[in-house]
Amino acid sequence: MNSPNKPGQFYWHNLNWLWLSLLVIGVDAGSKWLASHFLQYARPMELTGFFNLTLLHNHGAAFSFLANADGWQRWGFAVLAFIVALGLMVWLLRIPRAQAGARRGVGMIKVAIALIIGGAVGNLIDRLTLGYVVDFLDFHWHGYHWPAFNVADSAIVIGVALLILFELFLGTGKPNQEHASS
Repeated sequence: MNSPNKPGQFYWHNLNWLWLSLLVIGVDAGSKWLASHFLQYARPMELTGFFNLTLLHNHGAAFSFLANADGWQRWGFAVLAFIVALGLMVWLLRIPRAQAGARRGVGMIKVAIALIIGGAVGNLIDRLTLGYVVDFLDFHWHGYHWPAFNVADSAIVIGVALLILFELFLGTGKPNQEHASS
């Protein structure tokens, strides 16, 4: 008899999804290395009319938030990234194996969590080793530039978007309800 899913139980087989996190970390590190070695700092290399490669160093968080703080942000954001990655790891380990037809989208949740973990760790590595995050993807339109970002940031955004899509379109939105018999 198979054991039922129990609250608080860890499903260690979910660690298999960390291959995706490792892929994100590897592609992120490789692309940042290439950008750091082949681009000149803050000098755009135009690829299209709306996309440049521009090497920048982000000492803050998203959109350079707190980039000009006194230096505490390096360690503050590093600790935050570590806590987020650890929390996501626990969440991943607590997702039971999907029963046939019982839970739609469980794979999407696992992919989303793995992407976010990979992105968080990719940027965490930069913060710990360099003191800043390497950004180089620069989209623009008619003189307006989106803040530069990197592969890790992209993985985080895609992961969060998948979680939102799951909740909007596949999640039931209702907790399990017990039906009282009359």
